[in-house]
Amino acid sequence: MRNDIVHIGADELTYEIRGIMNVARDLEKMGVPMVWENIGDPVAKGASMPAWIRDIVVRAVRENDECFGYCPTQGLFETRAFLAERAKTNAPRGLSPDDILFFNGLGDAIANIYTYLNARARVIGPSPAYPAHSSAEGAHAGERHITYNLNPERNWLPDLHELRNKVTYNPAISGILVVNPGNPTGQTVPKEVLEEIVGIADEFDLFLISDEIYGGVVHNPEEMVSVAEIVGEVPALVMKGLSKEVPWPGARCGWIEVYNRARDGMFDRYIRTLVDAKALEVCATTLPQAIIPEVFSDPRYEATLKERSAAYARRARIACDIFRSVPGIIAPLPNAAFYLSVVFEDGALTDSQTLPVEDSGVREYIARAARGVCADKRFAYYLMAHAGVCVVPLSGLNSRLSGFRMTLLEPDEAVFANTVENIARAITAYVRG
Repeated sequence: MRNDIVHIGADELTYEIRGIMNVARDLEKMGVPMVWENIGDPVAKGASMPAWIRDIVVRAVRENDECFGYCPTQGLFETRAFLAERAKTNAPRGLSPDDILFFNGLGDAIANIYTYLNARARVIGPSPAYPAHSSAEGAHAGERHITYNLNPERNWLPDLHELRNKVTYNPAISGILVVNPGNPTGQTVPKEVLEEIVGIADEFDLFLISDEIYGGVVHNPEEMVSVAEIVGEVPALVMKGLSKEVPWPGARCGWIEVYNRARDGMFDRYIRTLVDAKALEVCATTLPQAIIPEVFSDPRYEATLKERSAAYARRARIACDIFRSVPGIIAPLPNAAFYLSVVFEDGALTDSQTLPVEDSGVREYIARAARGVCADKRFAYYLMAHAGVCVVPLSGLNSRLSGFRMTLLEPDEAVFANTVENIARAITAYVRG
């Protein structure tokens, strides 16, 4: 090309959750049946939107012409007013409808949040990381995403000492990201830890981003504390959506709630930039916004969430009971979302371990694919070739830890237990060499 047209952060745009599917699809074509444990899509795993919610959607399509048109840039006013009123229950600071901005899913929100942030302003986030955040933040700055570690030996608690040190000695850090409940960890952040993070943000004049897309999928609801409940005077963005709760990931409907916008003129200008950017796109999708008040107000909604969360909790216990007897790994019990992350102990993995693969063509293919990759990705490749299970290596989630993430979405608990047992046997054989 006449000029360099490649974005400065192009190399930071990685999404291992889908990236590993390239190898998995090749193996499928070679005759290896695959169990998909890589993507958190409840629908793909057999979850069905409840009939009563379907009825609300159908009625909206039949009776509400507004669903087929553009909505205001920030989203349907009636829905924003409903969400603002609903937020008063848990958010002492309160919200107005103008403090809410809809996006086409949180992927769209994440892209905009980092794209329109000053390139010299950095946001520090947890590791292991959800790659949409870590990739978008790294790409906007043209450098690797800055992280604070989550400790698997302490139920994935954030390392607050590390967080404070990095904020203290890196003046470019302007915001702190919290993913609560965690992805890929499946843990909620305790209130006292959140309060310390809010305190660090307040002390250093930072803003907060709290991704709470799994906030309604908590095994024990009392364990979930939103940043909005304790934010005080700190400017903050709280991210929510429909994809994991309803579940309706294909709706691409997410929103941010903005707290303490008026406290800081620069933060207010940044939020206006996000609104202006959404205006250039016109608006977010109208139909899913239109059903939110009726769905969230229905008493069956909370009952549905409790039922699904209880099922995830059962599967988490099944998996952890099986993994408990496997040498060389740490598998903290999740208490939210629908993920389980397993970490290999130091020294458990090498760059020469393999698993038996019967088909010679598959064996040769996976040996080539696994050459030179990270140790946990090598395990994930051999797990696919040997046992036909696709998981996400933690090294692909901006983590210094070797391990993998799997889902708790398989509705047939006998099938789920069998999948976990296959993984456990593979780990044991792989680690023993």
